[in-house]
Amino acid sequence: MLRVVQDEAERAEFAEVLDEIVRDGARRMLAVALGAEVDAYVVAAQAERDNKGHALVTRNGKARARTVVTGAGALEVRAPRVNDRRTDEQGERIRFASEILPPYARKSPKVSQVLPLLYLHGLSTGDFRPALSEFFGSDAGLSPAAITRLTNAWEAERTEFMARKLKDRDYVYIWVDGVHFNVRLGDDDRLCCLVMVGVRLDGSKELIALQDGYRESTESWAELLRACKKRGMRAPVVAVGDGALGFWAAVRDVFPETRPQRDWVHKTANVLDCLPKSVQPAAKRAIFEITNAENKDGATRAVRAFADEFGAKWPKAVTKIVDDQEALLTFCDFPAEHWKHLRTTNPIESTFAPVRARTNLTKGPGSREAGLAMVFKLIEAAEGRWRKINGHELVALVRAGARFVNGKLVEAQDDQKDAA
Repeated sequence: MLRVVQDEAERAEFAEVLDEIVRDGARRMLAVALGAEVDAYVVAAQAERDNKGHALVTRNGKARARTVVTGAGALEVRAPRVNDRRTDEQGERIRFASEILPPYARKSPKVSQVLPLLYLHGLSTGDFRPALSEFFGSDAGLSPAAITRLTNAWEAERTEFMARKLKDRDYVYIWVDGVHFNVRLGDDDRLCCLVMVGVRLDGSKELIALQDGYRESTESWAELLRACKKRGMRAPVVAVGDGALGFWAAVRDVFPETRPQRDWVHKTANVLDCLPKSVQPAAKRAIFEITNAENKDGATRAVRAFADEFGAKWPKAVTKIVDDQEALLTFCDFPAEHWKHLRTTNPIESTFAPVRARTNLTKGPGSREAGLAMVFKLIEAAEGRWRKINGHELVALVRAGARFVNGKLVEAQDDQKDAA
């Protein structure tokens, strides 16, 4: 007869016992699966012998114990080893590699993280079962119908996320970008996701918003910003983004006090596109002198030096920096510890770089909602790996209006001296 767990202490103890049972069961199942995988490998090669009749493929004990983080918690695993003395056609030694637990793996990808990645890399729902068997050694019970149900659940999660209140959050810095995917949209234009990531008062990064947007237009960005403001979002102190975005006109309308910082990675690429390849290495060095100057005066001098060196022959390249100089050097008016974070939209770029590099992402019919849901899960998976920005203790000072000159905090008495 089952006993009802009465108080919080008993419930906590019961939960710990239950977790340990789950971990022990997962550990045993993993050991059995790894053993069965090795057995199958050895049996498949049992007919292959050397000139003395000895088997070329045999079991070889167990590897050293390692901890693998899984959905069931951290498990200590000792994977069985294989001694494979065969060689391939090129004379290279054949080595056994587990498909269940790859060499050096320390973390098992969660199904909820793997599926969006597979989707965005071009798999239809019918391809998931064989693909997941590569990851997990089984089809994980994920039929096309199950994948469709998961996608619907993810769509609901994103909808709820985009309706949440933002009054209890304060984003001091934000990065914005428009991310394009050719995802399952039939005859429609390719999906454009408007992505906004923020830095909170404690220096942690988190996704603020993910919305469908028509070609990164001003209207799309303005709609997103107005929705965030309506839900309680304060004006960020600085917004970082690519100069090509319709975002800048939108933010001037919705949050006019927010200062713009143009992304130097995009700017550098745009400048180099205006220059012949023979000149590009010198231009990169000159741009490096601007972005890595010790202070704002040094950066300003480096801009002038860039203009002097390249302006006569390539005025278009120089104009791209000179015309946006103020927005490009905004970072100099904030803590030096934050400069590396403010010069680029890297938190967004690094999340999507592996996927954006592909040209043929998905096939077959689909919807914009499903595409957005997948991208939402992709960011959600990456978010757990984001670190606080450097000098995170200074973020609250920035929000409080503290003044920084050339990256250093200016004390109140220094301001009074300057005023005198």
